[in-house]
Amino acid sequence: MRGGSASRTAVAAWTAARSPRPSHPSCLPSARGVTSVFVTDDPIDPEVQEIAQRMFDAARAGAADTLAAYLDAGVPVNLTNSTGDTLLMLAAYHAHPAAVRVLIEHGADIDRLNDRGQSPLAGAVFKGAEEVVRALVAAGADPHAGHPTAEDAARMFGRDDYLQLWHR
Repeated sequence: MRGGSASRTAVAAWTAARSPRPSHPSCLPSARGVTSVFVTDDPIDPEVQEIAQRMFDAARAGAADTLAAYLDAGVPVNLTNSTGDTLLMLAAYHAHPAAVRVLIEHGADIDRLNDRGQSPLAGAVFKGAEEVVRALVAAGADPHAGHPTAEDAARMFGRDDYLQLWHR
């Protein structure tokens, strides 16, 4: 349901958890039961909204340890905001290589496009975030995914060094 109404929001589907996980962040006991994320126009539980907002804020701020703790507790690595930005897209665009590596290690979809058709790699190229670009390329990110592609952005900004990364 991409490109839906402006009221679309990400919602986590919860499952019952029988016992707390030792690695679970104590500040957020409900995170341990997250199994998936889906898009809906239905009202969102305020606690779910708070968890999602904390994750998006952590990705933007590059809080790698916070991201790892919540992901280990069961928050979906491909959590997506209302404009289709994943945690990886936000961390990549805001030039946070440690956060990007944590998300990749937890299985983030490195080529997932946001609602504007942009990839995390293209966002990192656009921002000139060299360490993030290298981490995404090392993880196998497609420089031709989305529009504009990472390759288009590298050419536009004269970043031949980036072009060489995926033409090896």
